[in-house]
Amino acid sequence: NAANIGPRLSNRYKHLADEGYIFVFQDIRGKYKSDGTFMMIRPPRDPARGEQVDETTDTNDTIDWILANVPNHNGRVGMVGISYGGWLTMMALVDPHPALKAASPQASPDDMYLGDDFHHNGALRLSYGFEYVANLEAGRISEPFKFDRLDTYEWFLRLGGLANADARYFKGKRPTWNDFATHTTFDEFWRRRKVSPVFANKPVTVPTLTVAGWWDQEDFYGPLTIYQALEKNDSKGINHIVIGPWNHGGWSRGDGSSLGPIQFHSSTSPWFRETVEGPWFAYWLKDKGKLSLPEALVFRPGSNTWQRHDAWPPKTGVATRQLYFHPDGRLDWTKPATAQAFDSYVSDPARPVPYRQRPIYPLYGGKVPSTWSIWQVDDQRHSHLRPDVLSYETDVLEEDVTISGSVLAKLFASTTGTDADWIVKLIDVYPESYPADPKMGGYQLMVVGDVFRARFRNGFEKPVPVPANRITPYTVPLHAVDYTFLKGHRIMVQVQSTWFPLIDRNPQKFVPNIFQARDADYVKATHRIYRSATAPSHLEVSVVTR
Repeated sequence: NAANIGPRLSNRYKHLADEGYIFVFQDIRGKYKSDGTFMMIRPPRDPARGEQVDETTDTNDTIDWILANVPNHNGRVGMVGISYGGWLTMMALVDPHPALKAASPQASPDDMYLGDDFHHNGALRLSYGFEYVANLEAGRISEPFKFDRLDTYEWFLRLGGLANADARYFKGKRPTWNDFATHTTFDEFWRRRKVSPVFANKPVTVPTLTVAGWWDQEDFYGPLTIYQALEKNDSKGINHIVIGPWNHGGWSRGDGSSLGPIQFHSSTSPWFRETVEGPWFAYWLKDKGKLSLPEALVFRPGSNTWQRHDAWPPKTGVATRQLYFHPDGRLDWTKPATAQAFDSYVSDPARPVPYRQRPIYPLYGGKVPSTWSIWQVDDQRHSHLRPDVLSYETDVLEEDVTISGSVLAKLFASTTGTDADWIVKLIDVYPESYPADPKMGGYQLMVVGDVFRARFRNGFEKPVPVPANRITPYTVPLHAVDYTFLKGHRIMVQVQSTWFPLIDRNPQKFVPNIFQARDADYVKATHRIYRSATAPSHLEVSVVTR
């Protein structure tokens, strides 16, 4: 009985423990009591380089040992893991052991440069990357970094340029930070560590259940990208994805009825564990029950309903539409007709826009409990109406609007500098009068948002300066949503160029390596976002039509 085994099995894995599975938990190579040397996101082995081990060989060795030494098993093995554990589960699928019969990679990163933990579209995720490296590479036993200020916004601002992190604190002894500073483009180092290409032209032979959360503060890009890579070679229909209203690993704890102040009106987490995850493993590992899982099982916030899709993103029942920027901060489905119209703001690296309301607490081990896990559902009014943030808003919606599928921001922009960051956020604005929960009146909920570093507009392998004062098109991928903007709400888009200290500051003066930027390289710049007939900045979305 799981209740007599311990907190891990009586909570996260109770639904599996009650089925009588044999559990094996293992440390990654080189951490805690595991032998070998730890390497952050060890790439698949390359025998031509003399590499003999990787996470796949370690997994297969473990499975061999289990089958030979653990009694009373039926010869079938399942794997499940979250975050780094999800990535290790994916690595087991590169060359799967014959006994591996079911795998559920949950919140697995795919790419640490383009979209997951450490970078997004070439921009360093500063606070997370710094704290994660300081913590995980402190030694065999992880140890949180000790900040001398409660507000990490101020701490990182006082730190100055990125080179100071190593000079003052890491002293060349954090391999992953050294990798950040050395591999500042999408070079072979990062390409070798990208998961999805490993599965190109590789048939899916192990039933795979990918799990993601809409407000995953660490790995949202990964699950969607990995699922799509596997789906291209899934001739057996055994590759599925579940996306719920969760943060990083939120399906594994609590009741999932809310995230921060956002209410979902049902216990989504235990429902997933008991009616999806449990039956799925029981079917593949014990021949128990029947599967009724769709290709994609997706929770739709706003309407707060589970949707069953036969493809993700949906291929039917949606239409591509554009939400255009207009004068006076208006957002509308009609294309602007004016010529050379724009809005502008001054971006100052010395006064960056905080990514959330200050004080911004440490992510790990601080004196005040961390709220990192819910930052993506923060009220965005903390940045609304700042002079360095542009906001565009629809009229009050006269009927529900549901967006289901990929979201792209297509900006036409110029800058007086030679580099820039473009941060775009899609926001649900609640009515000012909200009787169901009065404190939510006017709340600005970020549905999705991301950053794009302008130097990589022609490709992530080679950064190039931005031509000053020239209109330049940019596509900022905002990944995907399945969300209902309810009648009476408004749709808002915010555009800004700093998001600190979530994202490192762009000097706005092109330098080959921002890790080597001097204080004098960080300069103010005036940015223009165009909204004209020939340069119509907009969001491209898939609107549900049925």
